[in-house]
Amino acid sequence: MKSLLALAFLATACLAPALSAEPGNEVVLTIPSTAEHPRNSEGSFVTLKSGRIEFYYSQFYGGSGDDSRGRIVEIHSDDGGRTWSSPLLKVDNQGLVNVMSVSLLRLASGKIALFYSVKRTGWTDCRIYFRLSPDEGATWSEAAQVGDAPPSWFVLNNDRVIQTRTGRLIAPLAQHRITGTKDVIASWDHRAITLWYLSDDEGAHWREAKTWWALPVATGSGLQEPGVVELADGSLFGWSRTDHGEQWSFRSQDNGETWSQPEPTELKSPTSPACIKRLPKSGTLLAIFNDHSGRFPYPQGKAHAEARTPLVAALSFDGGRTWPARRLVEGDPAFNYHYCAIAFVDDAVLLGYSLNRIGSAHQGNLRLRRLALSWLPVGPP
Repeated sequence: MKSLLALAFLATACLAPALSAEPGNEVVLTIPSTAEHPRNSEGSFVTLKSGRIEFYYSQFYGGSGDDSRGRIVEIHSDDGGRTWSSPLLKVDNQGLVNVMSVSLLRLASGKIALFYSVKRTGWTDCRIYFRLSPDEGATWSEAAQVGDAPPSWFVLNNDRVIQTRTGRLIAPLAQHRITGTKDVIASWDHRAITLWYLSDDEGAHWREAKTWWALPVATGSGLQEPGVVELADGSLFGWSRTDHGEQWSFRSQDNGETWSQPEPTELKSPTSPACIKRLPKSGTLLAIFNDHSGRFPYPQGKAHAEARTPLVAALSFDGGRTWPARRLVEGDPAFNYHYCAIAFVDDAVLLGYSLNRIGSAHQGNLRLRRLALSWLPVGPP
């Protein structure tokens, strides 16, 4: 514990500085990119029945690219997310390109579900697998595939799978076409469609929702890295990143069976993922995203159009239609902030996200931050 915390202190000093000390806004851990582990990224939280908080994340050991070697490790906290343990291996690579991008979910039955991407090739075969634990993560079932689609390239971002009040699991996926036969990036189509996989029996069977969508305008990205959240009225709000300067949204009134045509939202951003969850016992949505609306400074000009900064917390009081209340989380323009995970613990919000110095050879620093609920932007105005 002490060695990791000392390393975290050093990393925090050398990486993007936190905002000036604010009551209720605290960086609790920074795991730096190193020669041994050049990338640490894409994690998810779960709270055990004992009160321990676990955070699983992608730990790379063969480079920092999406096609580098990687595995899944875990750290934990026994004091509400204020201090953290050293990492422990949870899912090994098993001779594949990598396993990465974790979603943890406490199910209504009490089990814990673990979802992650399995890359069998660098750019032509990426599928989603999951495991269940009946004993608080002490043991896990054998890995099973989400759906039975043949080899393709599916993306499930970290911290994305939900279970609705009916017990249905919803995994929001992006699918990229494979256009070539060689395992090179030229075989991978950047233009994704968004689709949803559904399960009503804790993953024993999966089926694709009746609807899938492509971005209905000319695009180089399509609809990438989708997410979904259940609203207070039981309807669903989904979103995807795009290259059109904002997140685009979908809605479902039938528990994910069908989805409305995608529409642009008020979440102005580069082609970077947004993270959205509903505040506990509330209808308010919390989004963590790269805000390019102009409310906060960010690098201007064509060369910086895709800079994933600043990192902002925003609240919506009308189911994602408007986002009037916002507050800056991280704002150093020399850094990208992305691939966030959100968890609610007592009267606080835990965030886990990547931060990378723009232009650096090392692209995988991981930061955990603890925000008091009272720190969040005030609203409705």
